[in-house]
Amino acid sequence: MAFPTKKLIDDPIDVVTEFIEGLVETYPGLQYLDGFPLVKVVLRADVSAATYDKVAVISGGGSGHEPAHAGFVGEGMLTAAICGDIFSSPPVDSIIAGIRAVTGPKGCLLIVKNYTGDRLNFGLAAELAKSEGYKVETVIVGDDCALPPPRGIAGRRGLAGTVLVHKVAGAAAAAGLSLDDVAAEAKHASEIVGTMAVALSVCTIPGQVTSDRLGPGKMELGLGIHGEPGAAVVDIQPVNVVVSHVLQQILSTETNYVPITRGERVVLMVNGLGGTPTMELMITAGKTVPKLQLEHGLAVDRVYTGSFMTSLDMAGFSISIMKADPAILQRLDAPTKAPYWPVAADGNHPPAKIPVPISGSRSAKTDEPQSQPQQLNEQGQILEVAIEAAANAIINIKDNLNEWDGKVGDGDCGSTMYRGAKAILEDIKNYPLNDAAETLGEIGSSIGRSMGGTSGIIYTIFFKAAHSHLKESSHSGVTSKQWAEALTASIAAVSKYGGASAGYRTLLDALIPASLVLEEKLNSGDDPCTAFILSSEAALAGAQSTVEMQAQAGRATYISAEILSTVPDPGAMAAATWFRAAALAVKEKHES
Repeated sequence: MAFPTKKLIDDPIDVVTEFIEGLVETYPGLQYLDGFPLVKVVLRADVSAATYDKVAVISGGGSGHEPAHAGFVGEGMLTAAICGDIFSSPPVDSIIAGIRAVTGPKGCLLIVKNYTGDRLNFGLAAELAKSEGYKVETVIVGDDCALPPPRGIAGRRGLAGTVLVHKVAGAAAAAGLSLDDVAAEAKHASEIVGTMAVALSVCTIPGQVTSDRLGPGKMELGLGIHGEPGAAVVDIQPVNVVVSHVLQQILSTETNYVPITRGERVVLMVNGLGGTPTMELMITAGKTVPKLQLEHGLAVDRVYTGSFMTSLDMAGFSISIMKADPAILQRLDAPTKAPYWPVAADGNHPPAKIPVPISGSRSAKTDEPQSQPQQLNEQGQILEVAIEAAANAIINIKDNLNEWDGKVGDGDCGSTMYRGAKAILEDIKNYPLNDAAETLGEIGSSIGRSMGGTSGIIYTIFFKAAHSHLKESSHSGVTSKQWAEALTASIAAVSKYGGASAGYRTLLDALIPASLVLEEKLNSGDDPCTAFILSSEAALAGAQSTVEMQAQAGRATYISAEILSTVPDPGAMAAATWFRAAALAVKEKHES
C-alpha cells in the first residue's frame, strides 16, 4: 500500500543543497564549496589547505542521514563532509574537491562507510589525490551486526557506529598526531564497535510516496540506513524485549563481531533513525544500560542518545556498542565544536538518582510520624474545633456545590472539596495543634495529597502561604492581628499564582471581603470573636454576590451570563461556608 506524504520542501531535486545552505546559515563555523549542484561539500570555516597544519579528517556519503555527516564538521571532529544526493554516494569530483579544500602537508584521512558506491568513489578520489601529491589514508567502517557473517565481498554495512569513529579520529587529529597514527586510531575504533537497527516504518524519499511494506503491527529487525529490507519482519514487541534481542545480536559470541566480553567496559550510543521522538529514545537508553550491566556483565562508561545517523523520517532506532578503554574515552571526551555531537555526555556518571529533599522544618524533626500533642493549650483547642467545624460544613454542602458546579463548571466542586475535608478530618489526629503555623502547613499537605485539580492547588497555596506568614510566631500564641495578616497573605498568594482578583467570580470574592472586614473590625477595637463573625458574614455576602458577576477565571468563563446569573460561584460558596463554620465554632468555644 502506498500513500502520499507531506513534506516541508520545494523541489525534491534541491533538498540537499538547500539543507546545506540552511546548515551553514545556522552555524557560523561552517562553510560550503561554491560548486552546486555537483560539488556539495561542507567544511570548517577556519581551515584552509594552504595553512592547515593538522591531519584533515573527511567523511561523507549519500544524504538523508542528517545530521550525519555534515553536522559533525567542526574542530575536534570532521574537517569536511562530502554530501551525495539522497542515498547516493557522492561523485568523485565532489570528493576530490573536498580533499583539495582542507588537506595540508600532514595529509587527510577518509572515513568511509562500507557500501560499494562509497568505497569505489572515495577510493578513486583517494588515488587521484595521491597522484596530485596529497597524503591520503582510508579507513572503512562496517559495524553492522544484524546479518550473518558475509560470504561475499560486500561485508558488513556501515551504520551509526561510524559517528564514534569520526569522533575518535577527529580528536586524534586535533591532538596533532601524524596521519599514520590518526588512521591507526580510527581503524582500531572501527574494529571495536557494533551496531544493529530496528524500525517501525520505512522512510520517505523526497518526491516519492511511502510504501508501508511492513504492514500494521509489524517491525523490522536489522535493516540498513537506506530503507533496504532487514534481517526479519516480526510483530511489534515491547522495547524491553527488542533491546534484549539487539544486544544479543551485537554481543553474540557466535559471530564475534565485536571483541567485547563480560567484565569489560563499553560506550553506548542509542541513535534515532529520524522519526523517533526523544522520549522513546531515552526510554530505550534507560532499558539498555541495566541490561548491559546485569545481563552482559559490562560497565557502561558513556551513553550518547539522540539522532546521529538517520534514515530520513524512519521511525526506529539503532544501538551501537563500542569497547571502552582510557584512550578511547579520552578521544570521545575531547572538546569539539561539531554542532551535533552531544557535548554534555562526557565524564563519569554520578549516581542516577538522589533522595527527594524535604523541607527544613521536617528535616530538623525526628522520623517518627507527627501526632497531636497529648495536652492541647487554649489555642490548640480553638484550632481543633474550628478545623473540624469547617471540614464538616464542607461535607454537608457537597451536593449543593456539585449542583451549582454542574451548571457553570464540570460538576465536581463538591466532590473535590469533600475529598479535602475528609482528608483533614482523618489527618487532624496528627496535626501539631499547639503550633498554629505548622498546623496550617499540615492542612495544606492534606489538601495537596487528596484534592487534586485546580481547587487542590489553590487551597494548598492558600494554607502554605499562611503557614509561611505565621512561622515566625509558631511557637507562641498567634494574635488575632497576625491571623488577619496571614489571611491577607494567603489571598495575595492565590491571586498572584492563580491570576484572579475581586470580581472574577472565584473563591476570592468571598475571602477578600472577609479579610477587609476582619482587618477593619480589629483595627477599630472590636472583640476578635465578633470581628471573626462579622468577617464571615461578609464572606457569605461576597459569595452570594457572585450571582451578578461575569466569570473571568476557570471553566465558567465559557458559560453565558444568563446561566451564570442563576447560581452563585460554587468555589466562593465553599470558601464562605467553611469560613463561616469556623467563625461560629470559635465563638461557641469562647462562650462555653
